[in-house]
Amino acid sequence: MGLTFVGGVHPLKSLHEGKKLTENRAIEDMPAGEIVKIPLSQHIGAPAKPLVAAGQRVLMGQKIGEAQGFVSANIHASVSGTVAEIAQITGLNGKPVQAVVIENDFLDEQAFSPVENIDELTKEQIIEIIKEAGNVGMGGATFPTHVKLCPPPDKKVNLLLINGAECEPFLTADYRLMTECPKRIIFGVKMLMRALDVNKAIIGIEDNKPEAIEKMMAACDTHAIRVVPVPTKYPQGSEKQLINAITGRVVPAGGLPMDAGVVVVNIASTKAIADAFYTGEPLLRRVVTVSGAVNNPQNLLVRLGVSAQEVLDYAGGFSSEPLKVVSGGPMMGLPVPEMDCVITKGFSGLLVLDKTYTKKEKESNCIKCGKCAEVCPMRLMPMMISASAMFEDFEKAEQYDALDCMSCGCCSFICPAKKPIAQNIKFAKDMITVEKMKERAKLEALAREEREKTEE
Repeated sequence: MGLTFVGGVHPLKSLHEGKKLTENRAIEDMPAGEIVKIPLSQHIGAPAKPLVAAGQRVLMGQKIGEAQGFVSANIHASVSGTVAEIAQITGLNGKPVQAVVIENDFLDEQAFSPVENIDELTKEQIIEIIKEAGNVGMGGATFPTHVKLCPPPDKKVNLLLINGAECEPFLTADYRLMTECPKRIIFGVKMLMRALDVNKAIIGIEDNKPEAIEKMMAACDTHAIRVVPVPTKYPQGSEKQLINAITGRVVPAGGLPMDAGVVVVNIASTKAIADAFYTGEPLLRRVVTVSGAVNNPQNLLVRLGVSAQEVLDYAGGFSSEPLKVVSGGPMMGLPVPEMDCVITKGFSGLLVLDKTYTKKEKESNCIKCGKCAEVCPMRLMPMMISASAMFEDFEKAEQYDALDCMSCGCCSFICPAKKPIAQNIKFAKDMITVEKMKERAKLEALAREEREKTEE
């Protein structure tokens, strides 16, 4: 079997090898429409603060939202044009988010240029350029990259791991980047190595992508960077699982990759980082796989702020009656609440599922087969957490380490009783988090009262 991790499933076989729909479709640049709505929160952490106002003209690549705090990210205009308004739009989570609405003038006048004297940049200057470019984890996590590149002094990072697994069925955006832009990606890897001050990098790619493996190996012009094929298994692309599979290192429960001496960066993020130096372009567009029940499945380079409906229309619309439209892949993707939702930095795929790919199956009683525990990559007992959630015994769910669940969905996928295990566990995680927040608020209130009494 080779390099792998505990648990996991093989969903591709039962989903008709969804990648074949788009894996040979070259990336096509999709033009933006008359209006783009660019959310000021496209990342983990604090939303960006708007830097523009209605009536103001902006250039493509101009910073229109400034990061607030260390864990935040800058936001840039994806077109040139005039700011129509700062408005509330619906985010992918169904909740309102503030966005800059820009009327496109179709001139694409740019506010960026290539970085000069790249070889002379210090690690601090490299990190600052990556931060200014608004780079985040584009595999879906959307964690600001500059934060990853600044580990605390007690975390000794000695390896950069580039995540090229793309283990979700249907998605081929990263695959196309690796086959079409291998040299640019290697350039980005080198910039990341300099930022981290490490002398070794590994690019992990699943073995169902032989062309990508071949082209990335050919682009490697230094022994400091290695391409390592890994067996095709979901969720191979999860940071902790990829680290364990390739290095044997274990990220501790509740810990981060840097706790194992590793920083992990996604392929798309690495390509975007290379662009930030090579052309000076900040993160203002990304490759999106449009697949499933659409008339023209393809990989599109889409401006941030373009609506899901526009992307779907560009791909020829629905090919049959849709049962679900998903942002991302079928395993961990989020249902698109409305087609007016826009493409953001973490939006890797627009997947339309019809009865060919998904169906409503009748739920039956749990037979205690243990298959969900066998496939759990976090070595949890999903059936026990799920049962605790159903009885709203969240204290017991926490005792079964519900918060360590990575929401990969392997348990629900494998369950012969068709129980909504992952959904139940998410419910438990949310309720546990709410209770912890309440407890924290109470403690903070008591602390304030004590301070006030002392001051009196």
